[in-house]
Amino acid sequence: MIDLYTWGTPNGRKVSIMLEEIGLDYTVHPINIMKDEQFTPDFLEISPNNKIPAIVDQDNGLSLMESGAILVYLAEKTGKLMTADQRWQIHEWLMFQMGGFGPMLGQAHHFLHFNKDASEYAANRYRVESQRLYSVLDDRLEQNRFVAGDYSIADIALWPWASRFEWQEIDLNEYENVKRWYLEIAERPAVQRGYKVPSDMGDIPVP
Repeated sequence: MIDLYTWGTPNGRKVSIMLEEIGLDYTVHPINIMKDEQFTPDFLEISPNNKIPAIVDQDNGLSLMESGAILVYLAEKTGKLMTADQRWQIHEWLMFQMGGFGPMLGQAHHFLHFNKDASEYAANRYRVESQRLYSVLDDRLEQNRFVAGDYSIADIALWPWASRFEWQEIDLNEYENVKRWYLEIAERPAVQRGYKVPSDMGDIPVP
């Protein structure tokens, strides 16, 4: 049994989608970041960086923060979605998400969706960088059905960030390989279930 502490963000959805894909039993503990629940003492014991998601594995008492580390842990625990022959390609594209596709798109959300008039310079910077990152992903997917060969934790890490393409002012129709990949993953039942954890915030966006 896994205790999942999460909210309806791209990082949170990575782990709920993963848990649905691998079929582990889990209990959801919503952490409402709009009410600063991530700063409560109990949650900080599990996630010292006051970020969701976090898990506690009741099999061994292990607690983990950071979505990328959680995905690797769950893949290694179950032997699913990270095969040995794909290992380094999976890590490569997982790090691409953790170091670029997530943080830069998060900044795009801040300056293009929530604070449009805060800084023209910042808006332009993160708009252009978002477009560049989507181009990198599109080039990769031109030759690969999924980013590291078979469907893996790398796709699970990237996909929830792509699902907020509207917040990033990205037209997925301009990235035909990303669009094909995005729509295929969106049809997976586990993705559809995991997307609605911890609560149903609406349907998966479709370009």
